[in-house]
Amino acid sequence: MKRISDMDAGPVRKNKVGPRIKKVFIVIAATICMVFFLLPTVLTFTNSFMSATEIKANYGKVFATNEKGGKVYIGETVKLKLIPDMVSFEQYKTVLFKSPDYLFKFWNSLIYALPIAIVQILLALGASYAFVRLEGRWKYVLFFIYIMICLMPYQVTLVPNYLVTNWLNLINTRWAIWLPGITSPFAVYLLTKSMKRIPKALYEAAKVDGASEWTIFTKVVMPLVKSTAFSVGILIFIDYWNMVEQPLILLKDDKLQPLSIFLSRINEGEIGLAFAVAVIYMVPCVLTFLYGEDYLVEGITTQGGVKG
Repeated sequence: MKRISDMDAGPVRKNKVGPRIKKVFIVIAATICMVFFLLPTVLTFTNSFMSATEIKANYGKVFATNEKGGKVYIGETVKLKLIPDMVSFEQYKTVLFKSPDYLFKFWNSLIYALPIAIVQILLALGASYAFVRLEGRWKYVLFFIYIMICLMPYQVTLVPNYLVTNWLNLINTRWAIWLPGITSPFAVYLLTKSMKRIPKALYEAAKVDGASEWTIFTKVVMPLVKSTAFSVGILIFIDYWNMVEQPLILLKDDKLQPLSIFLSRINEGEIGLAFAVAVIYMVPCVLTFLYGEDYLVEGITTQGGVKG
């Protein structure tokens, strides 16, 4: 009996060892990917506390000038340093207190991204509800057009947007950014898919109880798609916080341009400021993600009250 039990225990132990080895390899691979993914962010954060002298000594050759006076962005191999020799807050003092341009551009980005995220979600909720509840073949054609527009990158529609904006005399105004942003079909597509997963029995039960379409929309649909709306709103905010092409083409006045444009041009000056500006630039996106992490996860795993 003992020999038989020992023989039976052998394969069981081997079967247990196999999955453990796989888990170890998966953890190691995930850790390596995480290190490579976070290294640029960590490097930017730590280098923002370097003194101007140390930054110039390590990275000065990246932005060296050639014989003709032009910028050479790959001059020599630079020395990457993860930990500064001496912690300095001079770069942050210059950006926050001695450079008003940064604060102006910061508020410009907030003025663009926040209204676009809020208004686009509000319009998308109404449009998505109409796609779900209204009858007729036209809605399928219109929804197909929405999908085709979603598949197009913004660079493809940039010229038509510019022509329409110029025809409306909105070039170099905030409306040149707001109008294309709030009418984007991105949120409509995702919210429509979410509302379609709501069981039709809920609509019918509400109708039997005498609820109007407005009551069904506010009391039945809105609570079920709230997580999806929040998650889509977060993605929209981050997307328009990082926009570059739109303000470059539609805004000629430097006072109207957002922080993303300011960040792309800061490298032309002192390199140390670029690290400090990049760190502060990431703060709103990181805080938005951390605050809305639960909504993002719930919006992905739950669609219209049905967990996937």
